[in-house]
Amino acid sequence: MKIDPAFIPIWFVIFLLSLSIHEAAHAWTAERFGDPTGRYSGRVTLNPMAHIDIIGTIIFPLMSLVTGAMFFGWAKPVPVDLSQMKDRKWGDICVSLAGPVSNIILAIFFFVAMKVVFLSPGLQASMGEWQQPIIRTLFTGLSMNVVLAVFNLLPIPPLDGSHVLQNLLPARAAEAFETIRPYGFVILIGLMMTGVTGKIINPIFDVVMRGIVG
Repeated sequence: MKIDPAFIPIWFVIFLLSLSIHEAAHAWTAERFGDPTGRYSGRVTLNPMAHIDIIGTIIFPLMSLVTGAMFFGWAKPVPVDLSQMKDRKWGDICVSLAGPVSNIILAIFFFVAMKVVFLSPGLQASMGEWQQPIIRTLFTGLSMNVVLAVFNLLPIPPLDGSHVLQNLLPARAAEAFETIRPYGFVILIGLMMTGVTGKIINPIFDVVMRGIVG
């Protein structure tokens, strides 16, 4: 995923914005279910500084962009105390879904913006030399948030989808699922390196792009 070095600052701003909204959505939703831990930790905010993990948000993504290596990154997890929730099961499910849903909403925003640009020749002409940078920025926001939403919904620990699946499984199956949690990161890396995650995400992204240019 090697990109033009001149575009890295814009890419990084969109990346930080997307992660910040994702994590703030987790914290805000947890509070709605009775757990204020995220707010006490200063995570109900769009300030990227509250969500940055030096390794996952800065070092890994920049190395990926510069070298073209497999992209991988993350933000600092929002602390959640299920014991403070009135309904632990649905609280955990909704808090877990809040992050990916926020990325879906962002993806819809960028999708609509791109659609407007593509359907408005006059608007494109008025952009002049800024047309390609603007379209590229919108495309980056769209693609990044589609990937973040779909990727985080995968039912693999520690991703959000794993919490949803575990809460929906029967008790015995949920206990068995919990045993793979310590190995989730290794499983996830393996799926990424073998291209499995790409085979899941790419068809969805293709549908989105056909919706724009169709």
